[in-house]
Amino acid sequence: MIEQFPIMKRFPLLCLLAAAVTASCSGDGQRTYPVSKQQIYIGEDIAVAETEYGKVRGYMLHDVYCFHGIPYGASTSGENRFMPPQPPASWEGVRPAVAFGESAPQEYYDRRPESYYMFTDHWNYDMMGEDCLRLNVWTSGLKDGEKRPVLVWLHGGGFAKGNGIEQDGYNGENIARRRGIVFCSINHRLNAFGFTDLSSVGGEKYRHSGNVGMLDIVAALEWIRDNIENFGGDPSNVTIMGQSGGGSKVCMISAMPSARGLFHKGVALSGDAVRANDAAYSAKLGEAILAEAGLEPSQVDSLQRMPWEEYLALAMRAQKKFQGTSGYRAGFAPVGNDVDIPSGYFFEGWESDVPMLLCSTFHEWNPNRDNPEYEDITFEGVAEKLAGTYKDPMAVIDGYREVFPDARPIEIWAYAVSHRYGMIQTANARCAQGAPVYMGWFGWESPLFDGRHRAFHCIDISFWLMNTDRMVTHNGGGNSPYKLSMKMSEALVNFMKTGKPSSRRLPEWEPYTPENGNVMILNNKSYMTSDPDKKAREIVENNWL
Repeated sequence: MIEQFPIMKRFPLLCLLAAAVTASCSGDGQRTYPVSKQQIYIGEDIAVAETEYGKVRGYMLHDVYCFHGIPYGASTSGENRFMPPQPPASWEGVRPAVAFGESAPQEYYDRRPESYYMFTDHWNYDMMGEDCLRLNVWTSGLKDGEKRPVLVWLHGGGFAKGNGIEQDGYNGENIARRRGIVFCSINHRLNAFGFTDLSSVGGEKYRHSGNVGMLDIVAALEWIRDNIENFGGDPSNVTIMGQSGGGSKVCMISAMPSARGLFHKGVALSGDAVRANDAAYSAKLGEAILAEAGLEPSQVDSLQRMPWEEYLALAMRAQKKFQGTSGYRAGFAPVGNDVDIPSGYFFEGWESDVPMLLCSTFHEWNPNRDNPEYEDITFEGVAEKLAGTYKDPMAVIDGYREVFPDARPIEIWAYAVSHRYGMIQTANARCAQGAPVYMGWFGWESPLFDGRHRAFHCIDISFWLMNTDRMVTHNGGGNSPYKLSMKMSEALVNFMKTGKPSSRRLPEWEPYTPENGNVMILNNKSYMTSDPDKKAREIVENNWL
């Protein structure tokens, strides 16, 4: 009997079961069905895969095998809180893998129904809790003899928020089916649960506590290494990819000795990192949490026994008070402790041949995304807005006007606050290691909201992952975003396969070096150019307050 009722409770829109059709069998005994007859299938032997902890049952949608909420680690509650991830318990029989797992405890984004951000991004959250070490897999074949390249998606939200499916653009179905890859996304610990450094008050037991959120990602990559072949994937060809905070995670993972050999290419979108939090700062923040709780160092284990809601509120209060007195704004984030992550600039002193693709958007932090009154701001008005950031705001403005002479004041403002300095810094550091580096700059502008969103932060995700049809609230839908998505997704998958982002639909994508500054402009008309904003960036770097 087809098990339709459990999945209907969680995925009513997916349960479009039609009349039964004649089934055929693949070589591994899995039944396959013509997609034209029925859209979704779930049953005893339709989407079942073996893991080292037991069998899981997913479902088949549009000829793609979908598995959600597979545990790659044990619950992080109780005595496992602040500790490195532990393996999940094995199970008997076949475990349902049809619902996305818990999101890590966190403070929500703005989810008011009247918020335009909810219209644009419509953040997806369901359950929240500490049993959050779960991953999702989309694949077009199970044990069919093919070795598909594997893409591991690391979500954004800095190191504080997010989950593996928070935007519809993260869905792996389209790219798995149309590009023949295995797509994985993961949840891991965040904020005070993933990055509270208690080593100075708790000693050896807590030596990893400041980085357990990153160690979760390493554990997920180990699970993929050991299990992904059963899902049609190639464990020797794994690419990690993330956007915003996820891009920073890609950089952090690239520096962690424990992750070496677990992935083979990296893609960082609108996120960068060349060093982690200072260890002294993170230790003091941990001490501030203990003080806020009114505990002595000998009582630090009490923090493991608090309900997670209570601990999150406590940690957020302590962080706010500490930042108000310390002058730091780093917050909860990975720690350069020379245990898990190197201190200082972590790409120095060792070589790497792992290719990396970095890409940002033209107007990342566009100030008038939700402020239409800024659309007609003057250059003098922009200078006033930048006065708290730069010593000579007009010099910065003039630098960008020289680079982009046709840009309006609001666009110059967006360039000035969305500059590529961090991405270039990361690219240069990776080049110094000997790694092949490719740079992109996404310039396609959304037509929604009278065009004022422009090429904003997050808009490019659905283009890379072939989900422009799922994120019409970002791009408006239609042929224009679809055509660019076809080019970008092809380049991405070729990068996964060969280490070079090539596409027959794009100009030849030349490698980046600090000397040539090569960058691919991704737009309706894409082209290679040489470091177009270099002069403006140099002015920015010399004008920080």
